[in-house]
Amino acid sequence: MFQLPRTATAPFCPSEVKGSIAVAPDLPLAQKLLRYAGPGLLVSVGYMDPGNWATDIEAGSRFGYGLLFVVLLSSLAAMVLQTLCVRLGLVTQKDLAQLCRDRYPRSVGALLWLGAELAIIACDLAEVLGSALALHLLFGLSLPTGILVTALDTVLVLGLQGAGFRRVEAIVLGLVATIAVCFALELALAPPQWGGPAGVWAGFVPSLQRLQEPGALYLAIGIVGATVMPHNLYLHSSVVQTRRYAPTAAGRRDAVRFASLDTLVSLSLALLVNAAILTLAASTFHRSGHHDVADIADAYRLLEPIVGGTLAALLFGLALLAAGQSSTFTGTVAGQVIMEGFLHLKIPCWQRRLITRLLALVPAYLGVRWLGDAGVGQMLVLSQVVLSFQLPFAMWPLIRFTSDRALMGEFASGPWRRLLAWSLFGLISAANMWLVLQVLS
Repeated sequence: MFQLPRTATAPFCPSEVKGSIAVAPDLPLAQKLLRYAGPGLLVSVGYMDPGNWATDIEAGSRFGYGLLFVVLLSSLAAMVLQTLCVRLGLVTQKDLAQLCRDRYPRSVGALLWLGAELAIIACDLAEVLGSALALHLLFGLSLPTGILVTALDTVLVLGLQGAGFRRVEAIVLGLVATIAVCFALELALAPPQWGGPAGVWAGFVPSLQRLQEPGALYLAIGIVGATVMPHNLYLHSSVVQTRRYAPTAAGRRDAVRFASLDTLVSLSLALLVNAAILTLAASTFHRSGHHDVADIADAYRLLEPIVGGTLAALLFGLALLAAGQSSTFTGTVAGQVIMEGFLHLKIPCWQRRLITRLLALVPAYLGVRWLGDAGVGQMLVLSQVVLSFQLPFAMWPLIRFTSDRALMGEFASGPWRRLLAWSLFGLISAANMWLVLQVLS
């Protein structure tokens, strides 16, 4: 008979709480859904971090609602990849980093680890810049001061030592809800045009003609690159193991089904947030003739005179701060997963947070000092380029492992799932390489 383990009260590092939330096979459907809910939410944070804001704002201000379909298709691609992570973690009871270490030569594993660590630092750079910019806009702190203040979030991580994984999920849920509510109120203050050939609904319809407009393809690729985060693939395959299911074939199928549902719902929320950012830019800036807004700070300053009140700008700043801080928690866990998986090295979470944050603080601080306040936008774009370049190196082993019937058994990807996954790999690789070449040229 399936025995329920006690809920763990260990620190929130994944290796210390795996299997901490038990799901009995005879639980009612509603309780099962609630027990499996959470890991997808942690992953969804990476799809609405400050790095996504710049591309969404510029796309909305330049092309109105016309590139909403790119946000939609990018999110659907993310759902495909993250559900593969769910299957990998639950079926093998190992995360992507551990499997890379076990199944690849040491030299290959070392290169994959270095690339994953670079992606973590690039992501943290965007979080530092986004949080510092929010502090600057809301409280008037200079950007260099705001960047230094972000180092204090290590104290927040230290305060979570001894907390269960559920508490971390609850904190992230609160921050994500803050972002969603802020943008819902923003759209109420600046109602978009929903219908018509130039409205919101028309923007979700894919159109090659829209991509032929000058600059549209570049922005579309930027949205794709900013949406799918490589470290999320490592993170999700680990945190999904915080659910313990009945050790039977039926229990495993239930776990995969409910965890996949959690992923789809959570990433749908991220899709709504990203679509809301682009829609807000279109309904305020594009509609009023401001077609060249490409900077988050400019967007903040323009909201007040266009919408006609300080509330819109305040909500925008709060959402930006919540986006930066929510990414801090998930970035910490992702970094821990990558270090433990590839190197089999365990250090306290707060130490991991401090190392990553210091590595991101230096380029952020020097960049702002050298380039001035205008350098924030440039560095945000650069961080997304780094993430884009790293993504295929995380996708390749994920698709290979989930297609291996000897490893996955009945849960191995079938022909259509493999075709879809490899098609995404080819498309994203080509798009990201084109983006990198354009940025460097």
